[in-house]
Amino acid sequence: MASISNLANLTPATSTNSRSSSSSSVLVPRSFVNLRSLNAKLSSSSHLSLRHHQTSRPSLFVRCSASGGNGSAAKRTTLHDLYEKEGQSPWYDNLCRPVTDLLPFIARGVRGVTSNPAIFQKAISTSNAYNDQFRTLVESGKDIESAYWELVVKDIQDACKLFEPIYDQTEAEDGYVSVEVSPRLADDTNGTVEAAKYLHKVVDRRNVYIKIPATAPCIPSIRDVIASGISVNVTLIFSIARYEAVIDAYLDGLEASGLDDLSRVTSVASFFVSRVDTLMDKMLEKIGTPEALDLRGKAAVAQAALAYKLYQKKFSGPRWEALVKKGAKKQRLLWASTSVKNPAYSDTLYVAPLIGPDTVSTMPDQALEAFIDHGTVKRTIDANVSEAEGIYSALEKLGIDWNKVGEQLEEEGVDSFKKSFESLLGTLQEKAKTLKLASH
Repeated sequence: MASISNLANLTPATSTNSRSSSSSSVLVPRSFVNLRSLNAKLSSSSHLSLRHHQTSRPSLFVRCSASGGNGSAAKRTTLHDLYEKEGQSPWYDNLCRPVTDLLPFIARGVRGVTSNPAIFQKAISTSNAYNDQFRTLVESGKDIESAYWELVVKDIQDACKLFEPIYDQTEAEDGYVSVEVSPRLADDTNGTVEAAKYLHKVVDRRNVYIKIPATAPCIPSIRDVIASGISVNVTLIFSIARYEAVIDAYLDGLEASGLDDLSRVTSVASFFVSRVDTLMDKMLEKIGTPEALDLRGKAAVAQAALAYKLYQKKFSGPRWEALVKKGAKKQRLLWASTSVKNPAYSDTLYVAPLIGPDTVSTMPDQALEAFIDHGTVKRTIDANVSEAEGIYSALEKLGIDWNKVGEQLEEEGVDSFKKSFESLLGTLQEKAKTLKLASH
C-alpha cells in the first residue's frame, strides 16, 4: 500500500458543508504530492458518418478573459433543448481563471464542467491569473507540486460553487465539476484510492467528481472509492470490454458501501470518442481497400452506440432494481473527446449522433459552439443500432482488434496526461525561480 504522511503543505479549505467537514489534521498520500520525479526528465451517406467540411465562424464565448465574463444577456440555446427534450446534459470541457467566465456558459445551458491535467497545463502556463496565488504559495514555502494542487483545488471549489444551484435543483444528478487524480497513479491501485479520498476531503464540495482513469489497476480503485461514498467520474474509457468492467466496479462499490441511502453517490463513465477515429482511420488507410477506406470516420460513433446498448442492459434487471430501492442512480454515459480532429468531418460528428436520455456530452469550445450554432436536437444514439453493429463487425473482419485499439488509446491517453502534468510542474519550477530572483 502506498505510504502516506502528515503534510501541512496542502490544507483543506474552510467549507460551510458540515457533512463533509473533518478534523484539521489531514493525511496526504505521498504519491499525491511527491516531488522526487521533478528531478527526472520533465519534459459516406451513413447516418453514423455525418461528415462535411467545417466553416469558420466567430467565437460565441469568452475564453478565460482577464475580466469577469462577457456580460452578455442569457439566451435560450439548443443546449437547453438538449437537456429538456432529450435528457442529455451538456457539460463544458474546460476550466480556467477567472471561473466567473463560466457564468455565460451556464446561462446558455451548460450543466457541469470537466477538467484534466492537459486543461490545467494550458490554463496555468498561459495565464497570469494564477501568478498572485502562486507567488504567495512559493513565498510561504510550499513545494512546487503542493502549490500546483492548491491552484487546482481553488479553481475546482470556485467552479463547484457556481454549479451548486444545478446540483440542488436536480437532487445530485447534475451540476458537477470534475478533478482528476495525479496521472502518475494510473498503475497504482491503492495510491489512487488514497489520492481520491484526499482530493474529495480537501475540495470539500458536495458536487465534485473525482476523476479516476479506467486502467486495469484502477478498476478496483473505482470500486473502493464508490464504496466509501465518493462520487466518481471514470475517465479514459476506449473499449466496450473496459466499459463493462467500469459498470461492474460501480455496481460492486454501491453494494459494498453499506449505505442505506445511495442517492448522493453518483458516477459518470467517460467514453472517449474522437480519438478512436483518429487511430482507426490510420489503420484503415494502411489497409487501403475500398471497403476499409469507406469505414473511415464511422468507428467511434458505432462503438459509442453499442456502449449505450450495454448501458441499457446493465442498468436493468434484479441486481439493479435492488440498488434502486436504496436510491441508487444510474452511472451515466458521458461522451468525452467530442472535438473533431479531421477537418473533413462534420464539426458536430461526435455530438449530434450521440444524443440520448440519461447521458452527458462534455464539449470543448469548438464542439460547443458548433452545436449551439447549427446542431439538431433529436434522439439519435439508438436510432441506428443495427448499422452500428454492422460497422463494428466489418472492422473486426478487416482484422482490427477493438480491445487492442482500446489498450493503445488508453496508454496514449495516460502518457499524454502525464506529459502535461510534468510539463506544467517544470513550468512552475521555472516560474518559482524567476519569482525568487525578482524578490532579491
